[in-house]
Amino acid sequence: MIELYIDGGSAGDPGPSGAGVFIKGTDPVIRQLFPLKKMSNHEAEFHACIKGLLVCKEHQFSTVSIRSDSKVLVQAVEKEYVKNPTFKPLLQEILSIIQEDFDYVFIKWIPSKSNKEADNLAKRAIQLSLEKFLD
Repeated sequence: MIELYIDGGSAGDPGPSGAGVFIKGTDPVIRQLFPLKKMSNHEAEFHACIKGLLVCKEHQFSTVSIRSDSKVLVQAVEKEYVKNPTFKPLLQEILSIIQEDFDYVFIKWIPSKSNKEADNLAKRAIQLSLEKFLD
């Protein structure tokens, strides 16, 4: 089983955003960053999950343990429900990817200090997103 560490963030709320994906359990480990458009921090967390799952799908991983420091995201995926209308289509996309492309997917909340790799990637992605907005 591979471990998928994800993080999303924004420079402002909303603001230019980014997502970081760090995958352990592969040799070598996988690190990817994704600049995102202007959105809220929580929205970026959902996008980070989608991006991470798509990377896992590309590598044909069948069993994934998602690790996130976003309680909003983890609870939404666990309950398969979110009240916020902005997050509903994002949650549906996450659940659809999980159902269609994986044998088993687990999700676990972790403290921010345990998510440093994904956090650093997300911060770099935000920086790239900010540079786009300044151009």
